[in-house]
Amino acid sequence: MRNIFLFIRRYFNFIFLLLLQGFCIYLIVHYNTYHNAVASGFMNEVSGKVNTWFNKIDYYFQLKKTNEQLVKDNERLRNQLKVNFASPDTTTKIVTDSIPYDTLGNHRKWLYLSAKVVFNSVSAQNNFIVLGRGLHQQLKKDDGVMDPNNGVVGIITDVSENFAVVMSLLHKDSKISAKLKNGGDAGQVTWDGKDPNRLSLIEIRKSAKVARGDTVFTSGFTPTFPYGLLIGTIDEIIPDKSTNNYIIKLKSAANFYNLQYVYAIENFQKDEINRLLENAKNKINN
Repeated sequence: MRNIFLFIRRYFNFIFLLLLQGFCIYLIVHYNTYHNAVASGFMNEVSGKVNTWFNKIDYYFQLKKTNEQLVKDNERLRNQLKVNFASPDTTTKIVTDSIPYDTLGNHRKWLYLSAKVVFNSVSAQNNFIVLGRGLHQQLKKDDGVMDPNNGVVGIITDVSENFAVVMSLLHKDSKISAKLKNGGDAGQVTWDGKDPNRLSLIEIRKSAKVARGDTVFTSGFTPTFPYGLLIGTIDEIIPDKSTNNYIIKLKSAANFYNLQYVYAIENFQKDEINRLLENAKNKINN
């Protein structure tokens, strides 16, 4: 308090001058129509700029809430897409299917569940991602995982009550069935453990039509991912001298350095398909 009084005492004349100038400006503006209009326009301009900056700051601090709402909205809209349902064969329908269905009677095949990434690694030989959603929130082992731009991220390998572990595409044991957009040749996408965001497409024969910049997407041959999710784009084509195949380098569609939200993909027909495949294997072994 003492310092404040000392400051006022020291700069009293200057402060008094500013007060007088302010009072004079007030009299000029208040009692002069022209100056009043000019001052009003100036103040409106200043207040408009201040409000604009305030709104930008407020918007910045609301981004987290906005992103979470957008992820939930995208989850809801994805689950309404027609491709996630399988139309029933009404000519031979005898019993009511227990699989959830829409108002047209189409059975749901794919369900998308949003999840927040709480841990992600990219620099190890075997990289994993941890999601802040688990069994209590409907996630299951072997569900596929993609990013908001339909880029394949990996497969859930372990689930607890509230968390799930995803084997990233950047894992040396990761193998995803894939197809070339041009030509439709199928192969497998793996990772050599070297360069993050750079994958390998193998088992593509040299007779296939392959070009730099072509896209590679999920084949739909496994019950983990639906057909057509983007895996990456061809960046380099290397003939394998020891085989009749190419080794194709891909730039991954998913940006593993900046994963914040993802979608787990549940196939409602997966258990039935796996059960049939297991029965077929048992018959062969017996």
